[in-house]
Amino acid sequence: MNNYYQRSLYVPQIDKNDKIIGPVERWQAHKQAILHHGFTVILKYQEKYLLQRRKHPIFDGYLDLSFSSHPIYEKEKLQDDLTAIYQSLKREWQLDKKDLLGEIKKINQFYYKAHDEKSGYWEHEIDYIYLTELAHLPKPNLNFAYGFFPVEKDFLKTIPRFYNSIPFAPWVSPILQKGLI
Repeated sequence: MNNYYQRSLYVPQIDKNDKIIGPVERWQAHKQAILHHGFTVILKYQEKYLLQRRKHPIFDGYLDLSFSSHPIYEKEKLQDDLTAIYQSLKREWQLDKKDLLGEIKKINQFYYKAHDEKSGYWEHEIDYIYLTELAHLPKPNLNFAYGFFPVEKDFLKTIPRFYNSIPFAPWVSPILQKGLI
């Protein structure tokens, strides 16, 4: 894996009411199933949604819609989601603000908890869901993804039939079930 995953970073630990308790080291949060704040950003290009095949210590190889991460503490100050999203866009997709058509919009949030049997880690989050449109198809950083593919909205419902060996990350199904896209 790449060196980003080796770094010690602090994410916001939260309570069930989404109130910040304070920083928690990200791998401690994932090992001990500590509730924390995360986000998922759905990238759309010409009426298609980008699915990323994750290259990540947790839910490695799963399909994400389109990438997920966390705001982090920098010098004891918590990033806002948009700052963290722009950093993640650059790191994982090699995209800047100029590559977007319009704003990044928050469309929902939800609670979930899921265990990755393979890694032994947990995702236990209140996940904020964002959507943005791209001016062009990106060139993902292959340190963070095995690849990606754009799909039409209707095709998202059929993916489990076509890709039985590649499951959705556990936070993707609630996005689809809630009709967020």
